[in-house]
Amino acid sequence: MFERIRVIFSIPELRQKILLTLGLLAVYRIGWHIPLPIVDSKALAANLNAGSLGEILNTVSVFSGSQLTNITIFGLGIMPYISASIIFQLLATVYEPLKKLQKEGESGRRKINEYTRYATVLICIFQSFSYVYLVNQFGCVNKNILAHQTDSGIPYHWVLTSVVIMTAGTCFLMWLGEQIDEYGIGNGISMLIMAGIIANVPTALQELLGGVFKGGEAMLGGGDKSRIGVEVLLVLMALFVGVVVGVIYITRGQRRIPMQSAKHVRGRRVYGGNRQYLPLKVNQAGVMPIIFASSLLMFPLFFFQWGASATGWGWLHSLAEQFHRGENFLYVILYVGLIFFFCYFWTAVSFNPKDMADNLKNYGNFIPGYRPGKRTEEYLEKVMIRITYVGAAFLAVIAILPTIISGEMGVSFRVAGFFGGTSLLIAVSVIIDLVDKIDSHLIMRNYKGLLNKEKH
Repeated sequence: MFERIRVIFSIPELRQKILLTLGLLAVYRIGWHIPLPIVDSKALAANLNAGSLGEILNTVSVFSGSQLTNITIFGLGIMPYISASIIFQLLATVYEPLKKLQKEGESGRRKINEYTRYATVLICIFQSFSYVYLVNQFGCVNKNILAHQTDSGIPYHWVLTSVVIMTAGTCFLMWLGEQIDEYGIGNGISMLIMAGIIANVPTALQELLGGVFKGGEAMLGGGDKSRIGVEVLLVLMALFVGVVVGVIYITRGQRRIPMQSAKHVRGRRVYGGNRQYLPLKVNQAGVMPIIFASSLLMFPLFFFQWGASATGWGWLHSLAEQFHRGENFLYVILYVGLIFFFCYFWTAVSFNPKDMADNLKNYGNFIPGYRPGKRTEEYLEKVMIRITYVGAAFLAVIAILPTIISGEMGVSFRVAGFFGGTSLLIAVSVIIDLVDKIDSHLIMRNYKGLLNKEKH
């Protein structure tokens, strides 16, 4: 393995790509720690972490590469860009002009990316303004600005300055991601998200190991303390390895459908007739169902809490408690149900059996035992429905695993989050994609890939 790593850095082009990517990620991390001038960071963190709003923002921060609990120049992360990308991907399935652009190839893709950037700026303006308003409502504005505060809140020039800074920060992160795509290694946006996830590893390890080696106490999500023994640490390590292996296995899992190409006779030679495979991914939807399900369950929590504080009705507060992330029966049932729903929804959006059947027919390929056209389409749809059920069940288990570990083993949710959920899925998916791209560079130069077994 060390020899292969040496080979990677001995190739000038690949070494340059890796170093450039690391440098751009370092710039991203530096900007993550530069706060806006209007914010009292300590007061903001205390207010957000004390209530359910902090839980909501922490959940959003995981899949957006942002740090909403510490409002910085990169505070929104790439969340607006992700939102705009999802919107245009969904619109492309129902809006005919976008459908035509998708079919135009590279030129159409560039045009859609241009529209996505414009939409990102608009979303940034809205989200940054909302967040500045939230900061003011929680009383987390810098005292120097409060001295000149108007009756209506923060002075308008400070609001405008903050909105411009946060919008420019997200646009700069978009540019960083594009530079990684073009000149670096890996998918730029995904690399930025993974960098934000990995940045939380030292804090989580310190929290876990501190509970073992410094008096045997570790903080729980609610602020209580419980003893954490070395045996629990060993169980967590073994469980982490098992979960990662399972995530890799399902993420790489495919259903290979045998496919035959038609024979063509030209003169005395026969062309075609080769037997190939059509790979269908088990987890076609990726991490999107968990993101959608988590986001949707935030709204009832926020709505019921707002209603309870506004009206003082106790039953609204009880309903809000049911939507807290935890082992609440209602929350778990809704969470799992929404994951299954969005798995099938996202697969239906991203996978079109009719187009695939038409492409097979146009290129002279067919699935043995099924006529090209309608029968092939029905067969592909039936297979995708079955394997999507397996992928949805896998995502549901991974999504609720951190909650189970946090409740049963007495570790904080920050630590338990690395044993499943969105963080682990994103990190594993990005690492797999990164390894594949490095392997392509190595194999192109007649070297062995990183994961190829040595032959003795």
